[in-house]
Amino acid sequence: MRISILLPDLRGGGAERVMLDLAHEFARAGHQVEFVLMRAEGEFLFEAQRKFGIVDLASPRARNVPFALARYLRRRRPAALIVAMWPLTVIAPVAARLARFRGKVLISEHAILSQQYAPRGAIHRLALRGSTFIGYRLATTRIGVSRGTCSDMAVLSRMGSESFVPIHNPIRPSANPAPKELDTANVAWGATGPRILSVGNLKPVKNHDLLLRAFAMLEHPEARLMLLGRGQNEANLRALAQKLGVADKVIFAGFQPDPSPFYSTADLFVLSSDHEGFGNVIVEALSFGLPVVSTDCPSGPAEILENGQLGYLVPVGDAHALASAIDAALSAPANAEALKRRAADFAPEIAARKYLKLLGLS
Repeated sequence: MRISILLPDLRGGGAERVMLDLAHEFARAGHQVEFVLMRAEGEFLFEAQRKFGIVDLASPRARNVPFALARYLRRRRPAALIVAMWPLTVIAPVAARLARFRGKVLISEHAILSQQYAPRGAIHRLALRGSTFIGYRLATTRIGVSRGTCSDMAVLSRMGSESFVPIHNPIRPSANPAPKELDTANVAWGATGPRILSVGNLKPVKNHDLLLRAFAMLEHPEARLMLLGRGQNEANLRALAQKLGVADKVIFAGFQPDPSPFYSTADLFVLSSDHEGFGNVIVEALSFGLPVVSTDCPSGPAEILENGQLGYLVPVGDAHALASAIDAALSAPANAEALKRRAADFAPEIAARKYLKLLGLS
């Protein structure tokens, strides 16, 4: 059966990584997978092209998508269409109706939309609520990547919570980096001392400002902090590191398609986000047996870390609490095997089976 996956593009983000990992599992189960993109671009595009079909809708704006997608559905007639990320999650069900599409339409949200778009103001909030009220109802199946994401989807659309299914994001098993890759990572870390890693796009919601402020307060003056990712906030973060007097201890390593050498050579992973749909990078860190400190933000970290039993959870926006937790984590031994066992709960084949069952394709 053909399964089509609709995304804006294949940039190096968490949702895009998740959909690629699911696609590999669908293919192993004997299905044909095709990526349908608003724009055929992004860091993961080459990986997708090697294994899957790519359809470029050539639709730079969301308003161009409905008719382009409807034409695609009429022509290709996949058994199922999987759609990730608003507004595509509300546009695609409408396009499917326009095309008189008879396959399943599964929508999947990867963020707490009410918080993600809160800064946009009242008009945008009305558009978000109105579009989810209509679009979600036209979908066959609705998935959230955490229980908190599902709750947010239900409130926005005014649908019952039973209409939404939580399926945690699949995370690939940790790879064993080659010695050369480990050497490259060690060189990037530079001087000796505790190594603190944070992985994620450098955008405001990740609140790297908070992380830098906490890092400047640490009782481990020899510690190094590496930020893996790039984004709009990089210049501001570099300026803040300089202002705090820690610029020589903070490493801006950019986007890395394979972050495994950096997880392998770190001593601690920290997530400082204001909110997360899930928190893929926490699971990635656990898969390397890496201890984790995270803000207790909505909605994934507490679910992943079993309410603090497997890592440190601190209040959102509290730099002193974050610094104290980092100091404590650096000073305490971690049960690496227990952390790895928890990461195994999020294996891609587990999530893929759940998706295929919902689609009636298992």
